Amino acid sequence: MARLSPLVEHLLRRAGFGTTPAERSSLDGMEYFEVVSRLVDFDPAETDIDDKIGTPGYVGITARGAFSPNLVINDSRQRWIFRMVHSPAPLQEKMALFWHNHFATAFSKISGIVGATDGTRMMAAKPSEDPGHARGQIELFREYALGNFRDLLLEVAKDPAMLVWLDGRTNTKAKPQENFGRELMELFTFGVANYVETDVYAAARVFTGWNMATVGVSGQADAYYSFSYVAGQHDTGEKIFSFPVLNGSNRIPPRSAQSGMQDGVDLINALAVHPETAKRMARKLWTWFVSETDAPTDEFIARISDVYLHSNTNMKATVRAVLVSPEFMDAKHYYARYSWPAEYVVRMLKEVGYLGFSVNDAITPMLNMGLQLYEPPDVAGWELGPAWFSTGGMLSRMNFAAQLATNQKFALRDAARPSKATPDSLTTFAVDLLTLPEPSSDVHGTLVDYVKAGGTWAGSDAQLLNKTAGLVHLLTGSGEYQFV
Repeated sequence: MARLSPLVEHLLRRAGFGTTPAERSSLDGMEYFEVVSRLVDFDPAETDIDDKIGTPGYVGITARGAFSPNLVINDSRQRWIFRMVHSPAPLQEKMALFWHNHFATAFSKISGIVGATDGTRMMAAKPSEDPGHARGQIELFREYALGNFRDLLLEVAKDPAMLVWLDGRTNTKAKPQENFGRELMELFTFGVANYVETDVYAAARVFTGWNMATVGVSGQADAYYSFSYVAGQHDTGEKIFSFPVLNGSNRIPPRSAQSGMQDGVDLINALAVHPETAKRMARKLWTWFVSETDAPTDEFIARISDVYLHSNTNMKATVRAVLVSPEFMDAKHYYARYSWPAEYVVRMLKEVGYLGFSVNDAITPMLNMGLQLYEPPDVAGWELGPAWFSTGGMLSRMNFAAQLATNQKFALRDAARPSKATPDSLTTFAVDLLTLPEPSSDVHGTLVDYVKAGGTWAGSDAQLLNKTAGLVHLLTGSGEYQFV
């Protein structure tokens, strides 16, 4: 099976979820920087793949009655996995996953307060399909996947799911609620080392009145929750910070209640362009795209921070700079990031195959691997890296590998026929199918011995049916396949 260059394969694992054999053929002969542009310069208007859900030739879904991803959270999870497998803009989905962890918000709390249906709408509703044109949080992240970070921060501050998650809906001048202001500084922008406790209270006062209301008639299908600035609940007094927030000053002056929403805009503007926010974003992008096993160099942080600041927090320019950086392209960083459960599952579906398989059958295995979409464990998101690889998590990966390889054994047999001549050629086929690094001679020999075991090799259909699926199971369960 034809391989792309190691660098392009590395790019497609990190900035996407791997590739199907058909996608590899479409990219064959393209230069690296062309592929980068193809990934980064997607047109959001041309990325909708949802109309293919439930149609032949695509990974399946399991509907319990009408498939309702805007209203039923399990269907939302299926839709997102489907998009990861089939989106023509994989970087959009990869960045949506990045932002989902960065602005970690859990459905369980949301649904516990507003109910499961409205909770699902808050997390996943697609505006074009929602009766009230409500936009779920993940749709926000897809829309701003590579947009302006300052604008994304402002939208997140007004996002109904976030208003419930961090209690902004109850933030009033009589009782300022500190949760959002604290996490805005600690997790969303410049980090815990850059503010003091008095800043938390000032930030809480800044966002007083940034509340939530029902639009439409409550109980009607087109009614939905939306951001509402309630002027009468805004603290109009001066707010003082330990860092500059407005025109070089550390104070936001008193404002009328009607103009008070500008307080929050000023704070978001200041935090978005703070030099420490730029460095923190550069570090997070290093971990997401470059390596979890090596620390970033000061030079990389300075270079990417500079792009971020000089592009006015434009994430397309910033991510492009990461993907064309010498550090990202360095071969020592291939397979140097631990794969998330979603990455592991989706990469397998793309490389092993999916016809006749339902993404619903991946949801419980992913949960057992440590990841349930729309359900981060807390506001800090998931614990990444080696934390994915508990004993139970690894067992679930092995079980899923066996499940999918068995499910796809007939398709794998058919794909392997041109490589059936020898156990060696079949082993090479399986390694190439899964875009793995060339195994050592000892490992390759062990895999060949596995193919030989059980009788003289003749390349029969029965042997291919058994051994190709077995090789795929062994390789997708290998240590190497746990990295991207």
